[in-house]
This record gives sequence, C-alpha cells and structure tokens, in this order.
Amino acid sequence: METIVKINDAVNSFAWGTFGIVLLLGTGLICTVITGFFQIGHIRHWFKNTFGIMYGRGRIINDAGALSQLRTFCTALCSTIGTGNIAGVSSAICIGGPGAVFWMWVAAFFGMMVKYSENVLGIYYRRRNVEGAWSGGPMYYLQDGLGSLRRCKGLGRFLAVMFCVFTMLASFGVGNMSQINKITINVEETFLSDVDMGYFLGSSNVNWGIGIVLMILAGFIILGGFRRLAAISERIIPFMSVMYIIGCAVIIVMNYAAVPDVFRSIFKFALGPQAAVGGVVGSSVKLAFNTIKSGCKRGVFSNEAGLGSSVMAHANSCAREPVRQGMWGITEVFLDTFIICTMTAIVVLSSGEIDLSTGLAAVGTNDATLVTRAFGRCLGEAGEWFVVFSITLFAFTTVLGWSYYGGKVTEYLFGVNVARIYRFIFVGLIVFGAVLESHFTWEISDTFNGLMMIPNLIGLLTLTPMVIRITKNYKLRKMKGQDVSPILSYDPDIEKDAIRAVKKGMD
Repeated sequence: METIVKINDAVNSFAWGTFGIVLLLGTGLICTVITGFFQIGHIRHWFKNTFGIMYGRGRIINDAGALSQLRTFCTALCSTIGTGNIAGVSSAICIGGPGAVFWMWVAAFFGMMVKYSENVLGIYYRRRNVEGAWSGGPMYYLQDGLGSLRRCKGLGRFLAVMFCVFTMLASFGVGNMSQINKITINVEETFLSDVDMGYFLGSSNVNWGIGIVLMILAGFIILGGFRRLAAISERIIPFMSVMYIIGCAVIIVMNYAAVPDVFRSIFKFALGPQAAVGGVVGSSVKLAFNTIKSGCKRGVFSNEAGLGSSVMAHANSCAREPVRQGMWGITEVFLDTFIICTMTAIVVLSSGEIDLSTGLAAVGTNDATLVTRAFGRCLGEAGEWFVVFSITLFAFTTVLGWSYYGGKVTEYLFGVNVARIYRFIFVGLIVFGAVLESHFTWEISDTFNGLMMIPNLIGLLTLTPMVIRITKNYKLRKMKGQDVSPILSYDPDIEKDAIRAVKKGMD
C-alpha cells in the first residue's frame, strides 16, 4: 500500500503539477483567443440561445436518436454540479486561502471556452452506434480528428484508448464509491449517529443499509437506460440548483456587511505578496503556486472543463450545429463555477469561520466541516441539515452522470453489449462505496481525473484549426447572414442530413 501511495503521489504531482496547470490554462487561453473571446464578445448571443430557450425551443426533440437540448444540458450537469461545488470550494479555501477563489474564476473563465471547444468537436465528430443513438466524446475526436493528421493515426487511437481507460477507472472511484461514501458518512453522522444495528464483515449494518437503499435507487435509474436518466435529471437538476442557490442567498443576505471584505480578501491573497500561512509554510512563490493550483484544481474538479467527460452527454443533443451545443458548454461552466461555487465561497468567507486578515480557518474548522459550520452559524441545526441534504443530492446525481460516462467509454473500447454489463457492475459497487474507507479512493480518483485531462487537452490543442473553422462558419451564417455552406460533421452522410435539418429550421 505504501508503494501504491508513493506512485499515486508521483503521478498526481505530474498531472496536477506545473505541467498540468500550464497545459490547462494554456489550452483555455488558446481556445479563448482563437474564438475571439466568444464568452465575452457574444455573451448576449449565448445567453439567448441557452438560458433564453431553456423552457421553450430547448425542450423540442427533432431527432429520434437524440435528446432535447435542455435534457442534454441537465444530464451533463448531473456530474458537473456535485460535491465539488460544496466540499471542493471549502477544500480550495482551506488549502490555498481566499485567493484560491480568484484562480477558480480564472480557470472557469478560460474553462468556458475549453468546454465550448470540447462540445463543438464532440458534435462534429459524433456518430450513431448500433442502437441508433449518438456516441461522441474525446475518444472520437482523438481517433478521427487527431488521428486524421499526417502520421498521427496511431497516436490518436492510443490517446483515445488511454482517455477511456482513465475515465472508466475514475468512474468507479470519484464517480461512484467516493460519492456514495460521502453520502453515507453525512447521513449517518447527522441522522443515525445514535443507532446501533450491529456489524457485518467489519462494517456497520447502518452503512450496509444506506448502501443497499442507494443501490436500489440508482439501479432503477441507471439500468432504465439513458432516456430515463435524462428525464429524471431534467427534474432533479433545476430543483437542487435553485434550492442551493436560494439557501446560499439567504446566508449572504444575513452576512451582507461582510461581503465587501470577502472580495477584498479574495483579491488580496490571490494577487498580493501575502499568502495564507505565509511565514509558516515556506516561500511566497511556493505558496502563490499552491493558491493557483488549489483554485484551478478544484475549479476543474467542479466544472470538468478540460476533462472531456461531459462531452459524452452533450453529444446526444438534437442540435445539429456544433456551435449551438458549444454555447451550452459555456453556460454549464458559468452556472457551475461563477454562480454556485462563488456563492459557496461567499457563504464560507462571510461566516466568520475564515479569518479574512490572515486567510486561516478558525480553530477546529477544516475543509470537511467548513460549509456545514458556515450554514450552522446562521441557521442553526436547520442549516446543517440543509448542507447534508444538498451534498446528498449533489453526490447522488454525480453518480448518475458518471455511470453514463463510464458506459460510453466501455462502449468505445468493447462494444454496446459490454457497456450493459458495465452498468450492472457500476450499480453493484455502490454498496461497497457505503462501507469502504474513502480517503485513498479520493486521492487515486483525483489522479485519474488529471490523467483524463492530458489526452483530451492534447486533442483540443491539435484540433484548434477545426474549432476556428466551425466557429467562423457559424458566425458568417448566423450572425452576419451570409450564404455559405454549413460545417456540421466530419462524416459526409451525417452532414447531408444535418444540413437538410438546419435548412428546415430543425436545429
């Protein structure tokens, strides 16, 4: 075990060290520049074509093998809006100080265009599987995009396989057992701490019971197929998002006097010479990097921009225009990080649990208890229950989302039939997530997340010319009204069908 831990630490340091952070922010900067700062320059356009059609045209399905744009968006949000929005933010602040929030914003700003580019390529390189449903994701644009370049066929296929292997392994860890363990611990400590039902195989029967209940609930949804998962996501995601935003807004209003100091501390510790625990840990340069690393790492953990995972859900959209689905990617990061994560950060920093003059957490407070204490200070026991309920919902929907991602990469590697078997295995492992120790599972899952990111970002960087072409083509047709041929798919047959649909106004 000691050897495994050392290997994991070394790989994690590579994936999430200087190389990983530079690759992530560098790719985001390039994607932002090549699209002409689309997230700012065309903010009205992407708001109108995402939030503006959410409960109108976004619900229309015009493709028998696809989902509506809203359902696709909600399904992607299943894994995006998760424990990272609560526990991830508190962890970033505890490790990197208030300044980590600033770097979370920076990563999200560039991440908007990373996810835009991922979705554009995901739609452009998608294809139908044997069941008539769409299949898309980084493995396909690595294979058919990067692989189509001169002398890159083998490299493209190799990176596609590596992405799938890392995603499958991450799905069992961070996408399943770690999330279930988080739910079990919170529910047990909050509601069942005084219940003693004995032990089985060294674990509490309470944990086994919680695991069995969660397995049955998740199994009903996951084994019911992607359409059932998407339909339930469309109902759960808006409810839990609005509920959590309202809860945070209540705390922020109660602590409104501290809000100006909160923002001052964020910029002070992000840009100034000081850093949390400055003279204790080491040099200011090292601490500044820790702040940047914490913010970027937790930002990616939350919004998944750069991982390439949510592209597999977006690829099921009935939208034929790659840019149309790309704009939903921008919206996904905006909602996840700039709205939900920021509200969590303000709640935490305005609660008094963090000393805004030093950036240090109060005595006895850590990343596991920070958000709960922040809500508890203002709302008492009801506030603590609210956090437990939110984490439970966020973690459970993350499990649903990752079950789909794991299934799609299994489909790519082994075919549709094996993907069905994968889903049964995934559901069965939920019980073990409730009874196993979670610390190392989180650590190794974090490493697989970072390893997923590397082949995906390599694919994005090499395919930036295609993103430029598709974006420019869309702007000429949709924004300037010019009569030019659409660029919609790498496959001539799919593109012909897509062009006919677009001309009929079915996009």
